[in-house]
Amino acid sequence: MALRATRDVIVDLSELHFADPSLMIDLACLARRLRSNGMTLWLRHPQPHVNTLIELVGLHRLPSVRVLEPPAPAAAPA
Repeated sequence: MALRATRDVIVDLSELHFADPSLMIDLACLARRLRSNGMTLWLRHPQPHVNTLIELVGLHRLPSVRVLEPPAPAAAPA
């Protein structure tokens, strides 16, 4: 489906509890194909341990990858 995308692709990672380097390779390959068509891969709300893996392998540094982290919790009123 994503290989026939006509606009940016958003992958919601908010409920992903396990990821390994093979997933990072797949996402990098997808990002490369999207970039060749002028599109971006958005990784939405990765869990902290998944985000660590994204950073370790450098996926977030690819030109066509954007990571949308969840908003920080609101501070308690003083």
